[in-house]
Amino acid sequence: MKAPLVFITGASSGIGQALAARYVAAGWRVALVARRTDLLHDWVRRQGLDDGRAGVYGADVARTDEIVAAAQACIERQGLPDVVVANAGISIGMDTTERADLDVMREVFAVNCFGLAATFHPFLRPMRERGSGRLVGVASVAALRGFPGHGAYCASKAAVVAYCESLRGECRGSGVQVVTLLPGFVATPLTAHDPYRKPFLMTAEAFAERAFAAIAAGVSRRVIPWPMAGIAAVLRLLPDRLFDRLVAGRGRKPRRSP
Repeated sequence: MKAPLVFITGASSGIGQALAARYVAAGWRVALVARRTDLLHDWVRRQGLDDGRAGVYGADVARTDEIVAAAQACIERQGLPDVVVANAGISIGMDTTERADLDVMREVFAVNCFGLAATFHPFLRPMRERGSGRLVGVASVAALRGFPGHGAYCASKAAVVAYCESLRGECRGSGVQVVTLLPGFVATPLTAHDPYRKPFLMTAEAFAERAFAAIAAGVSRRVIPWPMAGIAAVLRLLPDRLFDRLVAGRGRKPRRSP
């Protein structure tokens, strides 16, 4: 029997690469997706993986035809995955007074939210026909409140949480499970230059270990690490006036350079 297969977007660095390594360590086959396939090929070579263990696919998840083609190529070459992790994401600060930042917001949504749905799309029907599979959406604790200067990212991740919840209901009884992961602060290139405190900062590898367990357990939603779940719950319950005072003066996500 073939080893199980996981399909991961955004696999060239950070959380995606750490998850790929965790699944490889567990004996899984991997299908890795990113815009820069040279980074994926380098990683596969460093891991000593042959074509039977790893497949590399180039795609920008914001371009529907590209991610759909990558998914179809995976199915044809490696088979239908057991787990699909829609991990690709970007985070860019925005200021609504700036016209250019409206385009930034559109781009963030295209990758973080629409790209996630486009990643799931090619696998959903065949997984239902098979009667099994897990679709994993990577959101963020930033989905639970809106932080100044972080509107595009917070809104896009809130959309991911709501979308995955809707999809979970649609898949009920089909054998297909939908798992929503909400990372706290993870040390990745995405967060390296953020000018604010990062409580309970985790390495990508530590996050991957906990995410692997959550996906295997088939949980519907999991905040990682667990102390962030408590903080997130408190923040969510805070009256708006207190929350606004709490985040006043907080460093903002850097905007894209002109």
